[in-house]
Amino acid sequence: MLSFSEEWSIIVLSIQIASIAIAIMTIPALVTAWYIARRRSVFTFVIENVAQVPLVLPPVVTGLLLLIFLGPKGAGGRLIDYLFGLDLAFTSTGAAIAAGIMAFPLLVQTFRIAIEHIDPEWEEAASVDGGSKWAVFRWVTFPLAAKGIMAGIILGFARAIGEFGATIVFAGNIPERTQTIPLAVFTQLGQVGTESSMIRLVLVAVSLSVLSLSVHAYLSSRLTRT
Repeated sequence: MLSFSEEWSIIVLSIQIASIAIAIMTIPALVTAWYIARRRSVFTFVIENVAQVPLVLPPVVTGLLLLIFLGPKGAGGRLIDYLFGLDLAFTSTGAAIAAGIMAFPLLVQTFRIAIEHIDPEWEEAASVDGGSKWAVFRWVTFPLAAKGIMAGIILGFARAIGEFGATIVFAGNIPERTQTIPLAVFTQLGQVGTESSMIRLVLVAVSLSVLSLSVHAYLSSRLTRT
């Protein structure tokens, strides 16, 4: 049975990993969403479908692919180790990357919808007035899509905090290092005397999920009314 301090440590670690995951993926997801929403070509179709792959691929397979590519023997893993001296597999950073990749499709989809709600003529007007693409995005697109972007971040955070399959394969289930709420609940399944700890962690997970979905729903409703 976990102590209260251990339970709290698991909760804090879960929030930290989910926050890092979203921080890592927000900008790539925003760039991808903008391209999908504002460009129409064969590349748009390819990028849109590639961005959605983690949504339909079994999470365990995603974790295995991450381990193959970013693990100690993978090409990406060796390159990162050479450049930065970092080993991503079985670390909290690796857990954040796994959670972020699983949340990526939701980020892209929500960001895309937010951008598509903006009348392109407003962006074109700013561009005609001499604004660069970056200036138009910074001063027109981003402020108008801010509510939708925040809604996507909240939804992505909820997905990241509940991630299990890819995380356990790529980052492992290491207490105080990569053991998030889902992994801790999985560890305690079937163990005698752990029911109370497991129930408390489940209640925290449900509460965070409901809160995140409520905030997402509120922001999404504000978006549709603008």
